[in-house]
Amino acid sequence: MGAFWPRPRVVVSACLGFSAVHYSGELIPDRIVAALREHVDFIPVCPEVEIGLGVPRPTVRLVRGGEGVRMVQPLTGEDLTGRMQAFSQGFLASLGQVEGFILKNRSPSCALKDAKVYAYADRGGAVARGPGLFAKRVEEAFPLLPKEDEGRLTSARIRSHFLARIFGLARLREVRDLGGLMAFHARYKLLLHAHHQAETRGLGRLLAEAKGRPFQEVRGAYEEGFIRTTRHPFRLPSMADALLHAFGYFKRALSPREKAHFLDLLADFRGGRVPLEAPLALLRSWAVRFGEDYLEAQALFEPYPRALMDLRSS
Repeated sequence: MGAFWPRPRVVVSACLGFSAVHYSGELIPDRIVAALREHVDFIPVCPEVEIGLGVPRPTVRLVRGGEGVRMVQPLTGEDLTGRMQAFSQGFLASLGQVEGFILKNRSPSCALKDAKVYAYADRGGAVARGPGLFAKRVEEAFPLLPKEDEGRLTSARIRSHFLARIFGLARLREVRDLGGLMAFHARYKLLLHAHHQAETRGLGRLLAEAKGRPFQEVRGAYEEGFIRTTRHPFRLPSMADALLHAFGYFKRALSPREKAHFLDLLADFRGGRVPLEAPLALLRSWAVRFGEDYLEAQALFEPYPRALMDLRSS
């Protein structure tokens, strides 16, 4: 893939290692976020501080009522819903181009899915879970962009998917002409194939029919298609099909034992018995050995900076 990687712009909850703005007054170190700081341009934000709440501060609650979920501060009885909605709308409208979000889990402002929702502001336990008020606005404003919380990013599979998307999107947004877009598609073809074959074919058709159309229009349509195609993590059978396609480049050059070894390895991967890294490493070694430059350059082998591949799950 080459040594150069553009730096994605990612909105992050400021409490995750940037500022001591957690409601308790703590700074919450996060090893994944810390590792990404060398490769990502972060935009830290604490919505609760931005609407005027202090540090430390009395807790706030999400309360379900007739008009929907509201944010209240039980100690003061203050309803903060309007202030949070106004800040969220203004902040997100001013962001410009971003590639993703990493937000604090369980937060009544930033949680993507797991904030506690209560029936009453001042008593009782949680009756449901859902998005925080800021995170809900994020989803409405950027429905297709990658979003994760720091808890889920401890999963190697989820983290790899998130990183591949933000770095792929950052690289795509650096493309300046149709030739560059076609080169991008060629480089990402196997990775896209592993996510969704039909969508990948649709992107190919888009480029084949692009001549004569304004480039910004074509790139916008391609970008939306790229985000949709990669929205969900790959399934093992689809990735196995992409690996088998790559294997086809070497079928005539390999010995019968080498072919049999790879097909056995592929069957083990498809069955979940070996990690993706095993067949990938073998294919990449053959790409180098046989001088298959097109295959060696595939994003499938290096979908984000190599230094980040050393991260381990907690």
